[in-house]
Amino acid sequence: MKKILVVNAGSSSLKFKLYLMPSEEVLCSGIAERIMHEDAIFQIKINQQSYKEVLPISDHKKAVHLLVDALKKHNIIQSFDEIAAIGHRVVQGGKYYNKSVIFDESVAEKVHSLIDLAPLHNGPNLTGYRAFKEILPNIPNVATFDTAFHRSMAEEDFVFPIPYELTTKYDLYRYGFHGTSHEYLAIEGAKLLGQENLKIITCHIGSGASISAVKNGKCVATSMGLTPLGGIMMGTRTGDIDPSIVYFLCHKLNKDIQEVYDILNKKSGLLGVSGVSNDARDVDKAKAKGNERAILAQRLFIRRIADYIGQYFVRLGGADLIIFSAGIGENSHSFRQNVIKEISSALEIDFNEEINKNSRAITTLLTNPSSKVHVALIPTDEEVMIARDTFRLI
Repeated sequence: MKKILVVNAGSSSLKFKLYLMPSEEVLCSGIAERIMHEDAIFQIKINQQSYKEVLPISDHKKAVHLLVDALKKHNIIQSFDEIAAIGHRVVQGGKYYNKSVIFDESVAEKVHSLIDLAPLHNGPNLTGYRAFKEILPNIPNVATFDTAFHRSMAEEDFVFPIPYELTTKYDLYRYGFHGTSHEYLAIEGAKLLGQENLKIITCHIGSGASISAVKNGKCVATSMGLTPLGGIMMGTRTGDIDPSIVYFLCHKLNKDIQEVYDILNKKSGLLGVSGVSNDARDVDKAKAKGNERAILAQRLFIRRIADYIGQYFVRLGGADLIIFSAGIGENSHSFRQNVIKEISSALEIDFNEEINKNSRAITTLLTNPSSKVHVALIPTDEEVMIARDTFRLI
């Protein structure tokens, strides 16, 4: 048995979870947030008991010190040597990585070279790696990339129809995201049906949302593109739109590209259409009160998702299983029901509305045995996928 530490470093946060592998028992989890603030928060959870401190955390290195000290303080480890390896979530692996790898300086250089493609994530991911490397220099590190699972797509599925010399010069490809989640869902979906070599459509639907088509365990298509802005409508992001809207808004609003990009990324989606919130629960409440924009936002959200599922059904030549996951997909039975209403006739889905209504955040088959295409709710677990890959590589 080995202890594997899984970490996700954000711009001002450090999430962590310690696993005992291969049993996948969670020994503790926690977060350091508001890093670089005087009133930062460090929180660790052990056996349902939570411990919280409010204190200055100057940088990620200080957060790592707090983490490793807490592990010893709470007797989770007696010495740092008990940590067999550290698995890092890295958002953008570009064209370089189609699987998890040992995280060393050569990998760090490539992660740094990809910051332009993921400025909000790769920089902090790298900062987290360097902090752990400095404080725990003898412990091996592993990088697991959000984009890696999608690297199995065929060229015609990841190349955009722009001048090819621009594509290759600037590496402007469909990289896709949430790959670790989609891979986990495909694995767990196959376990649920007790079969291999399946055609699965995985729907990771939270504030950020993406859909993937998976055939025999390999991704063949995914909705997000060069960045997480592409694909289906999301909490604050547009998803796919006519690119000329960018030019039109720049001209009409007298704004530069960055300002319009911020509108598309941070002020659109459910928030932009409803005028209420980026949270699907708030939009649902407003819809129940007859708010017409909230009604439109929800209809648009459902339609975009249904359209992608239909597209991927064709792309796969049929489907054995459709999986809903992440914040909205796991917790909203009405959302799942509304999506299935759009596609059930065409896909011959025999949906069990009673089971669906009573299911939340637990793996459940939502269709009757007669269904030609099955539908399931499977809670995602990106951290355990990182732990599995890290354990496998050391």
